[in-house]
Amino acid sequence: MGRNKYIETPEKLKEYFLAYQKETKSNPFIVKDWVGKDATDVFREKERPFTIEGFECWLADNDIIEDLGDYLKNKDNRYDDYAPICSYIKKFTRKDQIEGGMAGIYNPSITQRLNNLVEKTQNDVKVTRFEFDE
Repeated sequence: MGRNKYIETPEKLKEYFLAYQKETKSNPFIVKDWVGKDATDVFREKERPFTIEGFECWLADNDIIEDLGDYLKNKDNRYDDYAPICSYIKKFTRKDQIEGGMAGIYNPSITQRLNNLVEKTQNDVKVTRFEFDE
């Protein structure tokens, strides 16, 4: 007897992701800041980025599923029907992070590292041995 899927259909997974998107963007971080010569404290809203981990936590908080790993990896090819929406979720999340980093909404350095966009440089060091006569 096969095991039932926690998320019954790919359409249901998309519905959950859209709900996560809406809730995430309507619930910004509130950051305390100080402005002006008198350092008046103010509270600023900072947009929350989308993350796979955030989506998984949202699913767990809503008692839907604890881990999306099997769906995202298509474990044992049991989740073929979910592959397009899982691909979309990964790409949409990455797009939000990259574009938010480029626009300065999110920390660009963290965005680069999370998405393997770190610029690589090659440093060649040549050691030459000098000999002196005594």
